[in-house]
Amino acid sequence: MPQVSETIPDALQPRVQAAVAWFNRSAASAEDEFKVTGILDADEALSGSDELRLIMCGGDRCEQRSFRVTGTVDSWQIEFTDTAPLAQGEKPQAELDPPPGVRGSWLDQKLSQHAFVVLLFYRGFW
Repeated sequence: MPQVSETIPDALQPRVQAAVAWFNRSAASAEDEFKVTGILDADEALSGSDELRLIMCGGDRCEQRSFRVTGTVDSWQIEFTDTAPLAQGEKPQAELDPPPGVRGSWLDQKLSQHAFVVLLFYRGFW
């Protein structure tokens, strides 16, 4: 089971920042500005893997995305990694949801704009 951490290790910061900047320039961001809110299995990336599995939030959505980040600080090569689709009937793991507190500022912002906000939670997913 993946280990989710809200804290990005210092050794991974340059690669993570490069991946997020690359994602924000891509069509996949849909012109939203994404920020990293967590990382999956940071120990694998620290032990030499080129793959980064990040949880990013931007606009009104949070996503788990995987990147292959190679090269050096001056010239990163970044691409999405192909992940295997879920088997038929398999559901995504709830542990991949954004860590607690990610939506705190979003909720405060929406409450200041509207008289009320309806939140819908379904079996641990949002």
